[in-house]
Amino acid sequence: MIEQNTLTTADIARGEEAPRENREEAVREENGNAPLLPASEAQDFRAKWERTQAAFVDEPRNSVEEADQLVASAMKRLAEVFADERAKLEREWDRGDSVSTEDLRIALRRYRSFFDRLLSV
Repeated sequence: MIEQNTLTTADIARGEEAPRENREEAVREENGNAPLLPASEAQDFRAKWERTQAAFVDEPRNSVEEADQLVASAMKRLAEVFADERAKLEREWDRGDSVSTEDLRIALRRYRSFFDRLLSV
């Protein structure tokens, strides 16, 4: 199954193109260097960290507890992202005997990209 915003050869044949940012993200993902979380979500985590760190002077124990909770939340969110990504990949190739070698080649490339992203954490 191809993601909704991914440019396919069929799109090219019809003269359609994905928006530039979606093409760039697809290339980053394929190269294994796409961010694991959307920029807005990552920014939210960073903002919470900044508030937690700034509060340390007045309430050190509370700041450490908040830091622990924030790290746990980020790890949980990453686990969800990884599970979703793996499920998408599995759907692409797990269609029984109707899967072509080309489909499997593409699935392997996406697994490689996902694996590289996992190791970059």
